[in-house]
Amino acid sequence: MKLREDFHKATRNGRGLMVGILTALAALSGCSDADAVPSSDPASSPAVASQASTPRPERVAPSYPPAGYAWVVFGADTVVAEVAATADERAEGLMYRDDVPDGTGMLFVFEDSRPRAFWMANTYVALDIAYMDPSYRIVDVIAMEALDTDTYPSSAPAMFALEVRQGWFAEHGIAVGAQASIVFGVQGR
Repeated sequence: MKLREDFHKATRNGRGLMVGILTALAALSGCSDADAVPSSDPASSPAVASQASTPRPERVAPSYPPAGYAWVVFGADTVVAEVAATADERAEGLMYRDDVPDGTGMLFVFEDSRPRAFWMANTYVALDIAYMDPSYRIVDVIAMEALDTDTYPSSAPAMFALEVRQGWFAEHGIAVGAQASIVFGVQGR
């Protein structure tokens, strides 16, 4: 009844027929239940409904890190890492940062697997680096001191290097031989 009154008020007050129709449509569209089973569904009959009252599984869209980031996962521990995949990004690394919060870091991605060496010039935060082979297995973990211009070479060929706050790997029991899985962010998601 309220719907009809609103419709007639809208047409009498000079707002026109269109406002009245839109009001009616808005009211009607708000009356549906998105989870209701349509009446044409055989499962909605009382005999079938009483047999199958299992909840529907919810659809969850797959999630990915943002473009330019990766999740580096070691069992229950995950690092949200910025990805340094170009020569310029790898050269700058984590330089000029005042901190590297827990659970974050930088993943260096190279085109090939070979011995690598990093230094800490202009890097104000002490870091750990984990060198990884092409299968994401850690081949070396090294603690690096802030502002040190000596190099920290890997003891084996590596295609990836993950830098995190110094002590993070030890605190999480992650050492040489640990296997990571990596989910890279995808452009356009």
